[in-house]
Amino acid sequence: MDKNQATKQLTELREKLEKYGYHYYVMDTPIVPDQEYDRLLNELLEIEEMFPDLVTDDSPSVRVGGAPLPHFKKVAHQIPMMSLGNAFNEQDLRDFDRRVRQFAGDTPVAYICELKIDGLAVSLTYEDGKLVRGATRGDGTTGEDITNNLKTVSAVPLRLKNQVDLEVRGEAYMPKRSFEALNNAKKEAGEEPFANPRNAAAGSLRQLDPKIAAKRNLSLYVYSIGELQGKEIDSHYEGLSFLKETGFKVNTETTRCESIEDVIAYTETWVEKRHDLAYEIDGIVIKVDSLQLQKEMGFTAKSPRWATAYKFPAEEVVTKLLDIELNIGRTGVVTPTAVLEPVSVAGTTVKRASLHNEDLIREKDVKLGDSVVVKKAGDIIPEVVNVLVELRTGEEQEFHMPTHCPECDSELVRIEGEVALRCINPECPAQIREGLIHFVSRTAMNIDGLGEKVITQLFSHQLIGNVADLYALKKDDLLNLERMGEKSVDNLLQSIENSKSNSLERVLFGLGIRFIGSKAARTLAQHFETMDALKQATKEEFISVDEIGEKMADSIVSYFEKPEVEDLLEQLKEAGLNMSYTGPKPVTVTDVDAANSPLAGKTVVLTGKLEQLSRDEAKEQLELLGSKVTGSVSKKTDLLIAGADAGSKRSKAEQLNIEIWDEDRLMQELNKG
Repeated sequence: MDKNQATKQLTELREKLEKYGYHYYVMDTPIVPDQEYDRLLNELLEIEEMFPDLVTDDSPSVRVGGAPLPHFKKVAHQIPMMSLGNAFNEQDLRDFDRRVRQFAGDTPVAYICELKIDGLAVSLTYEDGKLVRGATRGDGTTGEDITNNLKTVSAVPLRLKNQVDLEVRGEAYMPKRSFEALNNAKKEAGEEPFANPRNAAAGSLRQLDPKIAAKRNLSLYVYSIGELQGKEIDSHYEGLSFLKETGFKVNTETTRCESIEDVIAYTETWVEKRHDLAYEIDGIVIKVDSLQLQKEMGFTAKSPRWATAYKFPAEEVVTKLLDIELNIGRTGVVTPTAVLEPVSVAGTTVKRASLHNEDLIREKDVKLGDSVVVKKAGDIIPEVVNVLVELRTGEEQEFHMPTHCPECDSELVRIEGEVALRCINPECPAQIREGLIHFVSRTAMNIDGLGEKVITQLFSHQLIGNVADLYALKKDDLLNLERMGEKSVDNLLQSIENSKSNSLERVLFGLGIRFIGSKAARTLAQHFETMDALKQATKEEFISVDEIGEKMADSIVSYFEKPEVEDLLEQLKEAGLNMSYTGPKPVTVTDVDAANSPLAGKTVVLTGKLEQLSRDEAKEQLELLGSKVTGSVSKKTDLLIAGADAGSKRSKAEQLNIEIWDEDRLMQELNKG
C-alpha cells in the first residue's frame, strides 16, 4: 500500500467509524455490530502504524489513549464554571420561583428541568468544529487540561457537524455497568474498589496515562453552552437542541416546564425513577429557559440566580455503631466520629458518620453498640440521625468524652459560649498536622499531590513541622515515602513550586487564622494588598474593612503579634512565596451598570425579618447597585432597611436621623436596578 492509497483508505475508515460511533455512543441506536466497529478500528490502527505521519488529532484512534503525561496543565475558564445553589424541598423550589418572578415582572417564565448527573463537570472547547481542549471544572475559575483523557470518551465528538467556535459544559460519568465491572476487576486484583461511580469517573479522567481512562468506558452528557460564535440563541432549550444537532449527546429526559407546579411534579417523578437509570443522578437541575432573563438575573458570588439544584430526600439506613473515634482539628476542636458497620447509603459505602460534639451524643442518647439510623445530609455528608432504642439488648455501653487530648495529653477545655471541647496546646501534633493539610488544600494553596495521606507521611517522618518546610523538601526525601515514584515526586515538587505564585488571599487563608475564611481572606487581601501591610494594620483599620468584625480583627492582630508567626512568614518569603494580591480588583460604583441608582455609594444596614428576600440575597443585590452593606448603625450609615420586628438598630437610626426604608421600598428600587 502506498501513501496515496493509505490516505484514501484512512479517510474512508474515519468517516465510517465517526458515523458508527455517533449512532452507538450519542444516539444509543447502533447501526452495525460491535465486531464490525472493532474490525474497522483495528484496520485503521494498522494503517496509522505503517504511516504515522498520516495520524490526525481527531482520528478515532485517539479513543484508545496516547502517551502518558508528566502532569496536567492549568486552564483558566473564560466564563467561570459556577456551582449551583440547592433546594431540598417543595418550599425551596417555590422560593426560587418567587425570586425569579420578582426579576421577571410580567414576563412569563418557563423552566428547563435536567437530570443532575453524578459525575465530573468538564468544559469542551472547539475551534472550527474541532476539539482543541477539554478541562475539569477545578475551583470554578481554574481547572486542569485533560484533553487527551476526554478524547478517549466515545460520547465526546472529536469533530462537530458544524465548523463553529464553541465552548460547552457537560458531565462526564461512569455508567453503573462500567462501575460494577471496574470494581470487580479491582477486587480480583486485590485493590481497593471505588466508593461510587462519581469518584471512579473523576479518578479515571485524572489519570496521567490516557490508556487507563480509555479502558474505563466513560460517557458524557452536555448541558449548556459556555460560549458560541456566530449564532444567536434565545433560550436554553434552543441551545440544547442546537448542541444535539451539532453532534453532542444531550440527555433525553430533559423537559421544559411552564410553571413551578410542573417542576415540582417532575422532581417527584424522579425520586423513585432514578434507581432505574443506567447511571447515577443526585438531583434535578432547574434553569430559567430565557437566556435574556438569565442575563438580567445574573450571579451571586457563588452561583447563578437563574438556576438551582433540587437534591433528592436523604436516604436513611440502619446499621450498628461500633465505636466513637475522636479527631483533633487544626483549631484544637475535638470532634467525635461514629465508626459504623459498613453500609451502603445513596450509592456509597459508609463506614463513618459525624456526631458533631458531646452535647449531641448526650441529646441523642448514643451508646456504643447501638443500632442507629444513618443518612447523608444533602446526599453528601453521613450523619447519625437517631438511635433505635427499642433494639437495645442491654450490652450497649455509655461513651464518655476524655478529659485530656488523645494526641498530646494536654487538658481539654470548653471555652465559654462554645459546645466543643478544645485542646489549647499550640504544639499539639494533631493541630499542626491538620494545619498543614489545610494549607495545601484546594481552597488554600491548591498543591496537587499533597493530600492528607502524603502530609501525614511527611509529618510522621519528621520531614515537615510547619508550612515553610514544604518548600524545603528535596527529591530524595520524597522518594523514600510509600507509593512515591520518580514521576510522582517530580510532579509534586513542580506543584509546590507553582504554588509560590499564588495570590495573597490563598496564603492568608492557608495560614489558618481563626475566624478568617476564604471570603474574608480575599476581602483583606484586596484591601491591604500586601502581607507587610496586613502585619502593620491596627484593629481599627481591620474593623473599617467591610465584613471584618471585632472578633475577626482581634484574631488577626493576635496572630501577627506572635514571634513564631513572624519567623514563619520570613521563611515563606525567603522560600519565594508571593506575598501580594494579584487577583481582580473589587467592584466599584463605576463598574456597576446601575451606578445612577440612589443606592450607589450608600452605606446601608439591614435589620429585622425580610419576607421577599433572605438577608444574604438583599446584601448581594444592594452591592450590585453600588451600596456598601455593614452590620451596625453609626454616623456613617446612610440608610437603614427595616424589615419586620426591627429592634435596637431602628431606634438608633431614628436617633441619628438616618433615612429608613421598609422592604417594599427596597424592592421597588432593586427591581429598577
